[in-house]
Amino acid sequence: MVISTTIDTIMNDRTVQIAGTVLFGLAVIHTFLVKKFEHLAHKYPTGSPTSEFFHFLGEVEAVFGVWALALITFMGVYFHNSAAPITYLEAQNFTEPAFVFVIMAMAGTRPVIKFAEQMIVGVSNLIPLKGRLSFYISAMIVGPLLGSFITEPAAMTVTALILQKNFYSNSEMSTKFKYATLGLLFVNISIGGTLTHFAAPPVLMVAGKWGWGMSHMLGHFGYKAAIAVIIGTLIIAFKYKKELTGEFDLRDEREDKMHPPWWITTLHIIFLALVVFTAHHMVAFLGIFLFFLGFTTVTQEYQDKIKLKESLLVGFFLGGLVTLGSLQQWWLQPLLGSLDTIPLYLGSTALTGITDNAALTYLGSLVDGITAEQKYYLVAGAVAGGGLTVIANAPNPAGFGILKENFGEEGISPIGLFKSALLPTGIALIAFYFLIGL
Repeated sequence: MVISTTIDTIMNDRTVQIAGTVLFGLAVIHTFLVKKFEHLAHKYPTGSPTSEFFHFLGEVEAVFGVWALALITFMGVYFHNSAAPITYLEAQNFTEPAFVFVIMAMAGTRPVIKFAEQMIVGVSNLIPLKGRLSFYISAMIVGPLLGSFITEPAAMTVTALILQKNFYSNSEMSTKFKYATLGLLFVNISIGGTLTHFAAPPVLMVAGKWGWGMSHMLGHFGYKAAIAVIIGTLIIAFKYKKELTGEFDLRDEREDKMHPPWWITTLHIIFLALVVFTAHHMVAFLGIFLFFLGFTTVTQEYQDKIKLKESLLVGFFLGGLVTLGSLQQWWLQPLLGSLDTIPLYLGSTALTGITDNAALTYLGSLVDGITAEQKYYLVAGAVAGGGLTVIANAPNPAGFGILKENFGEEGISPIGLFKSALLPTGIALIAFYFLIGL
């Protein structure tokens, strides 16, 4: 077929491959410079074209979309054919970016947040510690582990919003504590979705092909991840115990906000479940989302404003990552295929920091003759390293977008995130390596 040939021509063209890798590298570098662009934006009059331009370049969610546009433009010029970039885009799978957009918008609603808060409060009441410390521990354990059932993007959205509301908005919280919590959150979310085979993007990419079901995930990954989440959370919680002293009450809603009744919360959860069930079918879950928007309009007195802008930015980020990431197969696949188990384990962790871990495991699944042990270490390394950077795991941009305003005008430093994620990443690596599978 003509389309197939055209796609093969584009994907196998050495110039296009090199250009795609160079632009991908520039995008990665750009993510570490967003703080600099935000600083430059403040040197110009507020609202001026120059200020807005640097503000746009300082939006981490826009980074990969910008460089993806550069790639598409290059393809059109290089092939002297406007159909070439369109053909390339039509060959990509944008289901995951669309899914993250929908699940983030739905999970960020008031009924879902209140339901998650009630679960976290219930668990915190069982912990024999004081209120603030107990709630923090519960939120950082229960929230991420819920990701194995409501998906990681939903868990990231819910947990980040709870942290923002009850901790990050407190001016008494130090910047060190905020970064330590951010790194812990990203790592816990990345590994917390491995109790099942459908919730974590890097697992979802390989589970069907490799025949990994619920029992396999729980016996080889899930319980190890839960142990790592608990240990990492306890270490950070007690390290910053002074900032978590005292009694704790959930921050009250404004008086004009009505508490959602049980039936509205139940319907929200049903909508979420339907989207998760149809996660591989974009037409289906987008249709469900439209019905959901209609339902929230009818029940708007029990709702907050739907976070469409924030969700769209995250979807835009992931769409750009898919567009650029598809051209990295030419160097990633042979590299992964040449590594032994331990180098593969550590290499997968390191590579995850500069590529999306779902893309990494997908490319690994294309390697012929990969052993069961190599499969395990590839995925274990990918999920362990999922908190090192904002691009390492698909849900990270959601948490980044929600919490960045609490880090001052210059936002979150990628270096600060990387440093804060090293400790929980190390704990995850040790747990996945030394604990024996069931």
